[in-house]
Amino acid sequence: MESPKHAGDIAVAVSQAYGVDTMFTLSGGHVFPLYDGAVHQNMRILDVRHEQSAVFAAEATARLTRRPGLAVLTAGPGVTNGVSGVATAHFNGSPVVVLGGRAPRSRWGSGALQEMDHPPLFETITKLAFTGSGADSIGQDVEMAFRTALAPHRGPVFLDVHMDDLFGPSAEYDSETLTPSPLEPDPDALAGIARLIAEAERPLLVLGSDVWMDRAEEAARDFAEEWRLPVVPNGQGRGILPAGHELLVTRARGLAFSQADLVVVVGTPLDFRLAYGWFGGKEGAPLARVVHMVDAPSQLATHTGLSGSASGDLSLLFWGLGAACGTAGVNPKAYAPWVTRLGETAAAAIAEDAPLLESAADPIHPMRIYGELNKVLADDAVVIGDGGDFVSYAGKYVEPRRPGSWLDPGPYGCLGTGLGYSIAARLARPSSQVVLLLGDGAAGFSLMDVDTLVRHRLPVVMICGNNGMWGLEKHPMQMLYGYDVAAELQPQCRYDQVVTALGGGGELVTSPDEIGPALRRAFDSGVPYLVNIATDPAVAYPRTTSGV
Repeated sequence: MESPKHAGDIAVAVSQAYGVDTMFTLSGGHVFPLYDGAVHQNMRILDVRHEQSAVFAAEATARLTRRPGLAVLTAGPGVTNGVSGVATAHFNGSPVVVLGGRAPRSRWGSGALQEMDHPPLFETITKLAFTGSGADSIGQDVEMAFRTALAPHRGPVFLDVHMDDLFGPSAEYDSETLTPSPLEPDPDALAGIARLIAEAERPLLVLGSDVWMDRAEEAARDFAEEWRLPVVPNGQGRGILPAGHELLVTRARGLAFSQADLVVVVGTPLDFRLAYGWFGGKEGAPLARVVHMVDAPSQLATHTGLSGSASGDLSLLFWGLGAACGTAGVNPKAYAPWVTRLGETAAAAIAEDAPLLESAADPIHPMRIYGELNKVLADDAVVIGDGGDFVSYAGKYVEPRRPGSWLDPGPYGCLGTGLGYSIAARLARPSSQVVLLLGDGAAGFSLMDVDTLVRHRLPVVMICGNNGMWGLEKHPMQMLYGYDVAAELQPQCRYDQVVTALGGGGELVTSPDEIGPALRRAFDSGVPYLVNIATDPAVAYPRTTSGV
């Protein structure tokens, strides 16, 4: 006779019904029944060396596959170690479910090991944070977690379960796995936006991460191409228009944002990355009208005046707006000179890059690294950025060729995402190149999880831009005070030897001519491999905002 199901079995079964195939975790006794359930039901268990990497891996899984990610954290410090990962998922709108262990119900209040009331820690950075009500309700509780995480606007959910409840018997549960119904946009709002486009002489379309997450990338590209709108992508909106597309004007971003008279922002907040929604107003140009289109009303900007707004399923928004543009008489010829000007400016900027992308400077200029990397990146490569100054160059000089192939920490700006993201990327895209770009500061947060890559046979190419300092802080402090403190790291620290000691491969590169051969060795190695490149500490990324 088959033994009764325990609550861990049911929790895993519901997770699988929602498309989860991997449990990211770090071993802990409070959650053993979840591991047992995964073994019974053939769910992959991928154990990491720090709980932050488990949550980052779950978040990257959600962002790459557009299915929910699952992290399982043991009680107390296991849960608190995952807080930054949950906050990152919150700011990125990633559907992640974090199942936490919890001290036994039967001992609650008596000082059991790692007894802590976790949900209050997560109330402001999740859509829902709650404690399971018992073994008999585990199916309903886990299903509520997944449904809530997936409903627009997506985001993380935290659920902890008392240890004795997880071990307790629980009846089979038939998950309904209901998907959220698409939110229909207001046709009058779309008609108003179409009229604004019809009146514009210098329109601009910004495509953000939620366009990808909402599976609206084809609708977005079709809309941009039909109405000949110049596009600046943001976050995971990168790649929706591939590198080289005539309407992609990322390299004319400064001109576009300063001279546009209408900016239509879709699927991303009007935060510091987009000048808080203030466009135009330069060189005598008036301030631009701003339109915000998002997947849920809760995401509409409230800190700045909008000329138009709409919310709903983003594919429906693009299709509806396209039809409304036809009715409104939008004529791309009216703003064709603007599109041509932006395209010419972008092309000139790309041409001007060539000398530094091929720089023979010694010490190595960071741009030479990206010049060499672009020569060996495949069309379907997944590129991950984890760092400050060094990774800022990637955002400018590495242009994805396909959507869903770029990952950075997002607006929360949390360092240490890289190894967790790399783990997830290798599982989600087993046949693609996976490239992790690390600043030497960021490397210190998570490099021990190379051990996870090695143990689980997950080859990833890591490139460390090693300038021996916290560049994002050192240069501004020098400018402000004439000195800097707490900004120095070891020059040419041998992070590559850390990787080789953990079972991977690596090498230190100090000459620009060695970058290309080292990258080819890394891709050919078939193991986690770190190319540790000593870069010129005097070179700072020429940023125009501090994000404040």
